Amino acid sequence: MVGNTRANSKGLPSQELLDDLCSRFLLNVPKEDLESFERILFLMEQAHWFYEDNSVEQNPSLRSLSFKEFTVLMFNNCAQLRPYIRYLDDIHREFTDYKFSIPVSGAIILDDTNERCLLVKGWKAGSCWSFPRGKRGKDEEDDHVAIREVEEETGFDLRGLLKVGDHLETHLGTQRLRLFIIPSVSADTAFAPQTKKEISEIAWHRLDELVPACDEMITRSVNGLKLYMVAPFLKPLQTWLSTEPALIARKSDPPVKGTTVWKAKPSIGDGGESSTSKVPEPKLVDNRPGKTFRNFRFDYAEIVKAAESVFSAC
Repeated sequence: MVGNTRANSKGLPSQELLDDLCSRFLLNVPKEDLESFERILFLMEQAHWFYEDNSVEQNPSLRSLSFKEFTVLMFNNCAQLRPYIRYLDDIHREFTDYKFSIPVSGAIILDDTNERCLLVKGWKAGSCWSFPRGKRGKDEEDDHVAIREVEEETGFDLRGLLKVGDHLETHLGTQRLRLFIIPSVSADTAFAPQTKKEISEIAWHRLDELVPACDEMITRSVNGLKLYMVAPFLKPLQTWLSTEPALIARKSDPPVKGTTVWKAKPSIGDGGESSTSKVPEPKLVDNRPGKTFRNFRFDYAEIVKAAESVFSAC
């Protein structure tokens, strides 16, 4: 069992566990998934989620790791990837740039007064609030992305409520964001994320309290919330609502207040950030990589034979 795999004295995953993660997520995949570093790091992300959600949860002696720390360990563990550790910073930077070019879809969910919207807060300490949303998969339609991501992040099913024409769209840098407007949802609706360690809080927020504190400070509301992913949609949303007479906010007396509808239970290590101790840097090999691994092949027998404990000296 993965949860029973022993960690070393510093709480880092054992050679056996790293080999298991490599086998699960990197060895038995279609050839096209190993043709570029970007796609390899997408597989690494899945391995990292599995490690955090399953291995760490089942084995308290294991330490939570940042994605960068995790990839250092995985690259060092795999004989075929080990020569490229020297360039992992560049690989991560290109991967981040690539991810921010992928279109995003989600939903602006309004309550039954249409005075409040539903926002979610990320898991990591210091995360911003945002509308529930996520990246589009290959050949996936925007409305399908919104349905999938909203359900994963809030547990709410948009099927039968989403109208393809009712959406707002903007660009942040090279990334396109499309949010479908879902008005008049009961404030008593139960919301809860369906994925682990992705969302820390779900809450209704008043639209009039989300306005930027000033024109130069568009990422924070008057009450101090971080709203980088929310602010660009606020004025277009008010304009859209003003053109829908049946959806004009029904003023309540007293005014309806913002309220948290779901919040993760705090526990040790759930701050979303790993320990401040660093993963030791492995010995570097000077062998510059190209942009892709078009001739990349895993040789599991070689990995097992050549693998050595990353932290055997610890």
